[in-house]
Amino acid sequence: MSEYNAEKKRIVGFFGHHGCGKTTLMDDVIVNLGLTDRIGQRHLDKDPVEKEKGATFSNHILSFDLDDSRIYFFDTPGSLDFIGDIQIALNAVDNVVIVINASAGVEVTTERIWNMARELKKPIVFYINQMDKEGVNFGNLVQELKESFEDETRIVPFQVPIGEGPNFKGVINLLSNDVFTYEEGTGKSSKQTEIPDNAKDYLERYHSEIIEDIVETNEELMEKYFESGEENLSQEELISALHKAYDEDKIIPVFIGSALKNIGFDQLVKALISFGMTPLERKFYSEEGNEISSQENGQFLGIIVKNDVDPFVGKLTYLRVISGSLKAGSGIYIVEESTREKISHINLPRFDKNEEVEEAGVGDILVIPKLKSSKINQTVSAEETSNRLKLPEFPEPMISKSIAPNSKNEIDKITESLAKIAESDPTFKWEFDSETGETVISGMGTIHLEIMIEKLKKNFGIDFEVGKPKIAYKETIRSKSQAEYKHKKQTGGHGQYGHVKIEIEPLERGKGYEFVDKIVGGVIPKNFIPSVDKGIREAIKKGVLAGFPVVDIRVTLFDGSYHEVDSSDISFQIAARHAFKIAMENGSPVILEPIMHVEIFLPTENTGDVIGEVTAKRGRPLGMESVGKGYDKIVAEIPLAEMLDFSPRLSSISSGKGYFNMKFSHYSEVSPDIQNKIIEERKREEELQK
Repeated sequence: MSEYNAEKKRIVGFFGHHGCGKTTLMDDVIVNLGLTDRIGQRHLDKDPVEKEKGATFSNHILSFDLDDSRIYFFDTPGSLDFIGDIQIALNAVDNVVIVINASAGVEVTTERIWNMARELKKPIVFYINQMDKEGVNFGNLVQELKESFEDETRIVPFQVPIGEGPNFKGVINLLSNDVFTYEEGTGKSSKQTEIPDNAKDYLERYHSEIIEDIVETNEELMEKYFESGEENLSQEELISALHKAYDEDKIIPVFIGSALKNIGFDQLVKALISFGMTPLERKFYSEEGNEISSQENGQFLGIIVKNDVDPFVGKLTYLRVISGSLKAGSGIYIVEESTREKISHINLPRFDKNEEVEEAGVGDILVIPKLKSSKINQTVSAEETSNRLKLPEFPEPMISKSIAPNSKNEIDKITESLAKIAESDPTFKWEFDSETGETVISGMGTIHLEIMIEKLKKNFGIDFEVGKPKIAYKETIRSKSQAEYKHKKQTGGHGQYGHVKIEIEPLERGKGYEFVDKIVGGVIPKNFIPSVDKGIREAIKKGVLAGFPVVDIRVTLFDGSYHEVDSSDISFQIAARHAFKIAMENGSPVILEPIMHVEIFLPTENTGDVIGEVTAKRGRPLGMESVGKGYDKIVAEIPLAEMLDFSPRLSSISSGKGYFNMKFSHYSEVSPDIQNKIIEERKREEELQK
């Protein structure tokens, strides 16, 4: 078994808007461990593109041992373009720390992560970073958090600052009244006996609040509190009640610090050890909805949380142990791939050099080299099984660009590199179109694609041209239709013969593709039915209007014929492809475009102009409300094609004060005039490629 039992492990994720200081907090950990003496170097950002941009674009995992506990930290991207990595980390961790930039307060990414974490029922801690910045006011920040997020859940300061802005020197624990001041940059704190004058007002304001909020979650403590007062409540009782309230999402503690000065972060770590959720308390569910308990002595079960490529070792797979234990040299079964793999070595993700171990248990995150078939969010077990964990689905990429290598000699290299990037980022897709010779890459937004392109060029040394952004349009049909096609070809020896009759009909939006076999009497042998399905699946990759993928259709195979000698798999595939094309042309085909659900936050005086802009962009306003502080929120549905230049337009209208977030909502039919423009544009692209 692992040398640390599961109760002594914590898995924590740090999330927040770009620039809030998450990666600098990881520098604090490394300094406090004595592995470096420099803060602000972004030590976990080892990717060349991350180093150059000074930003995190993928999840980084760091583990360390402190006293009798083992801690795993996830450092996550701050841009919502990398929502896939954020979502992976939110699911992988047990404790969510949302980092707040003390100068900026609640930002758009703060709100999005809050909503995602609440949907996943994750316990949350707020960490107000950069308390040393000029003009910071702790009371105002706490009030903003309460106004933005407090509902039935109580947002409660766990600490108050000793000084603010450049005078920020330390923190006071509101439960124990312990006072800690810091030697700047070292992370070393000293415990003081007297409460400084510049902290007394905050201490008086918030001390009774945290006590009352904790006891209100526990009837026994509340009764004791009202009968004999705070003096008779022990620290152990309060921490125990806080642990339960935190796990049940009744209390969200607020901590404070400065990453650059290394003030306060050690107290957050100790607090998470004292009341944070343990891996044994985390609930997982199967796809059927059955709860899966984490048992240290149970059968091994795990989940893949990250793939990485090491230039020397090759592929590295990060795996979280959910139940049981895993030994080096043992075999595992990857459920979604239906494959078995042998594990020769298992390692813990350390900062300087991964630590090889012989065995790991519940709550450990392991680094396993050279797994052949492993994708993020896949279930791993000891034995062959069809049971999978229920996990959040990744959003579909919305923006695409074409890329073309400057040399034909680089085609294989670019294909291999794209496959590696896609393995580490499930929201990045790529596809090679053999007919046009075009490679299309797709991502969550312009920043996402720009970073992927830079990685291809700098990390893999590939030279290529980039085409303009493309929208992930789809095609479907409006009406039911039938078609028949007979593929007959006679050559020397065996010929080719395949004959199918199909019916296609539209499905509800979002239903995808459905194949129905209604062959009776053996008019087409059973072994050729999958060939028909395969041929149609190939055909729906390119619709008849503009070559976009076809969705939301049911195809029914109801008749046909075969030849005892000349029929083959390929013959029925060819017949199915031609029949589908004919049926679709007769089924009133239409182009679908992605519609985004957009929330726009802006000064009230600009609301009318922005609503006009939304309407001009074929958008449909759904509502508007005041969110306080002179700001309004507009909710609208807007085609993605119209959102590509929305950010600069909003910035221009609102003098840089407006911002928005968006997520995919649904696909919708385009109007005839827009459809004609899309088709014409597609034709021009194809002409240029010839």
